[in-house]
Amino acid sequence: MKTIEDLQVNGQRVFVRADLNVPLSDGRITDDGRIRAVAPTIAKLAAAGAKVIVASHLGRPKGEPDPQYSLAPVAARLGEILGRSVSFATDTVGESAKATVAALANGEVTLLENLRFNTGETAKDDAERGAFADQLAGLADLYVGDGFGAVHRKHASVYDLPARLPHAVGDLIATEVGVLKRLTEEVERPYVVVLGGSKVSDKVGVIDNLLGKADRILIGGGMAYTFLAALGHEVGISLLQKDQIPVVLEYLERGKANGVEFVIPVDVAISASFPDTKTHKPVEDFEVVDADKIPADKEGLDIGPKTRELFAEKLADAKTVFWNGPVGVFEHPTFAEGTKAVAQALLESDAFTVVGGGDSAAAVRILGFDETKFGHISTGGGASLEYLEGKTLPGLAALEG
Repeated sequence: MKTIEDLQVNGQRVFVRADLNVPLSDGRITDDGRIRAVAPTIAKLAAAGAKVIVASHLGRPKGEPDPQYSLAPVAARLGEILGRSVSFATDTVGESAKATVAALANGEVTLLENLRFNTGETAKDDAERGAFADQLAGLADLYVGDGFGAVHRKHASVYDLPARLPHAVGDLIATEVGVLKRLTEEVERPYVVVLGGSKVSDKVGVIDNLLGKADRILIGGGMAYTFLAALGHEVGISLLQKDQIPVVLEYLERGKANGVEFVIPVDVAISASFPDTKTHKPVEDFEVVDADKIPADKEGLDIGPKTRELFAEKLADAKTVFWNGPVGVFEHPTFAEGTKAVAQALLESDAFTVVGGGDSAAAVRILGFDETKFGHISTGGGASLEYLEGKTLPGLAALEG
């Protein structure tokens, strides 16, 4: 793949496909990690004299303008991070976009409105998607792909647009791919994988592929209760995917055959109801029980102290760690201890540690950990998982062409 250094950008209109899909609450950005991650690429292009046109999606609008998904707050925050004014086009390929881009001087930056306000961005029909890509191509001379969190999507700005313009990979994607190669091709052992999150079905592909690569797989979060049920334990009203139990049993058998150790919670923090993650109202009936003693009317919401010690022990000698998914409802203080313990164990490890984007990356920041102490914090949870599954990612394939 070509890099920015392979392009002559001075005086050129450079379209940067970023991933600025940040969480918003009442119009305010609650986690600006993805903006900060792509800012160095944008700054480099501007410093080289490019007219930088940044584009991204945000949320899941229905192919038409929706104020709650506007990128206007992102333009303001991007300008603060860059230390320069960032103009904002109130549409993507309409009159505002054309006028805003035409007004750019060398070294200036603009942000287009949400790409997904246009049906062509996510269309399944190749012709419709291609027509939208043609409109985007009309705004620019060069293309730089740096939205790692979107490269697993076959969308117009990710997959079709690079074929229409001279293109290169941005610094963020180059870093992300380099990290993922260290997790798949150049692994230093012991290699420990921590998987959390709500559903086994979301992680089926990655577990399947890692059974031939990892030395240990630590299971937490909502998906742990399907593993516990597969072992014959009562899980109460905990999150459970009964249809995945046969899959889990197969993985446990394959793990034994391949010498891969599955580490499953031995105790859990429970309650009769899901906690209020907005007000952090105290949980009156919180208690910790052994993992095989969950009452029928209670729900598992975090790993317990014995499991936290067990996980730390299994991570202590690791040389490579990949972590995707919180191991409890970290948004509520009562059930954040497990996720804190995993993050702390990674910090205390000598391993090359990778936090696999999404909720894991958000947890690291929300819980107050120093991001710079981890080997790498990915900007794309879904993209990271699909890469580790061995899938071809459309956005990366397009940049290789």
